[in-house]
Amino acid sequence: MLNYVWLALVLLAVAIGGWNDRLKDVTGGALDGAKTAVTIALGLIGIMALWLGLMRLAERAGLVQRIAYGLRPLMQRLFPEIPPDHPAMGSMLMNMAANMLGLGNAATPLGLRAMRDLESLNPRPGVASNAMCTFLAINTSSVQLIPATAIAILAAAGSARPTVIVGTAFFATLCAATVAVLSAKFFERLPVFRPVASGESKKKRERTARAGPALQRDVPTTAQSSDKFAFDDESLGQPPLSRPAPWGLIALVLLAVFFVMLFLRMVMPDLFRLPMPTDAALQNPFARMVNALSILAIPFLLSFFPIYAAARGIKVYDEFVEGAKEAFNVILRIIPFLVTMLVAIGMFKGAGGIDLLTKLLSPILTPLHFPTDLVPLALMRPLSGSATLALLTDVVHRFGPDNIISLMAATIYGSTETTFYVVAVYFGSVGIKQTRHAIPAGLLADLTGVIASVIICRAVL
Repeated sequence: MLNYVWLALVLLAVAIGGWNDRLKDVTGGALDGAKTAVTIALGLIGIMALWLGLMRLAERAGLVQRIAYGLRPLMQRLFPEIPPDHPAMGSMLMNMAANMLGLGNAATPLGLRAMRDLESLNPRPGVASNAMCTFLAINTSSVQLIPATAIAILAAAGSARPTVIVGTAFFATLCAATVAVLSAKFFERLPVFRPVASGESKKKRERTARAGPALQRDVPTTAQSSDKFAFDDESLGQPPLSRPAPWGLIALVLLAVFFVMLFLRMVMPDLFRLPMPTDAALQNPFARMVNALSILAIPFLLSFFPIYAAARGIKVYDEFVEGAKEAFNVILRIIPFLVTMLVAIGMFKGAGGIDLLTKLLSPILTPLHFPTDLVPLALMRPLSGSATLALLTDVVHRFGPDNIISLMAATIYGSTETTFYVVAVYFGSVGIKQTRHAIPAGLLADLTGVIASVIICRAVL
């Protein structure tokens, strides 16, 4: 799938650029895309090292497995082929939580770690498994508790109610996430998206198709997987862990009390006789609560994981360093995939492909009461986050921050994702070349998010 998408973007960019006499912009877009890809990848090294170090502490201390065990029923329904005690469950859960809170810097490294864990269960290297496709679809449609960037754009433009999009974005992403999961589960059953290992002959594929679903599973049965991937302390290369030391339990309780107090002070400053924040974006109680969670989440994790690991006898410094060492290798694997995708996107954007698509779709969307001013933003969203942000800013300044068109644009930005960027980064980190149904499911989720944003905004604003 990705081969056809990439080739189409490149060929259309050259054709459109030649027709519009913009081949110079096509070349500039390619060079800018390559430069941006390397800049993004290098910027991720430090963040990757930090979160991979923390994840190693959580894994060594058995915390990831405990988190996964607590949410086993939900995760088993979403990812039935993943053993419930596998570290991938915990990694995916933490990535989803980070996405919901809008912690982009934390969500990406956690997602890359989850992909690596999923790859350890993948029987076909280079081919995306069903679990990988479902996980990526969920990533491109993650439920947002608060779209912080979109709110900031509206507040900076002088909006009287910038947090009004909190509710619209939440329900739009809820619709998108539902469609993402359902479409991923539906597409994985279609013959056209059936996984084929590298070098597998056409005859062998046809025999597999005739053999029925029993031979089409991505992974061994749960019983077999659980035996192979049962993660106890000895399998992690360390002696069995003891119960947390008494001092550790006391420290964890004090830490929890401390952060609860900070949370209450930020959400209900009246209890501490503090003045109410003057920022209009924080006047809404729900927005204050989510904003507090977003601010406190990373400091809490940075302190909770080391204390918990130390209480269980883990050498926290040594293990953190071992986890951080993996960051550089992960980034090196990402760079070629990221350069390839962003070069094609830069060429297509420089050629004026988005403008052409907008003109072609306008006659169709106008009778459907879809604002044509939102078409460029909707088309650009799966391709480039920075370009979409620029388009959002332009819409807000042209129509005003409290105009329904601006609120629709902000909701679309907060309820959709840069699907092709996510595909390039996540799959590139583990060398996946056959993406199967991941892109169709992700794009369908994006489309749902756009449509739901317009409908919900018209209904409630």
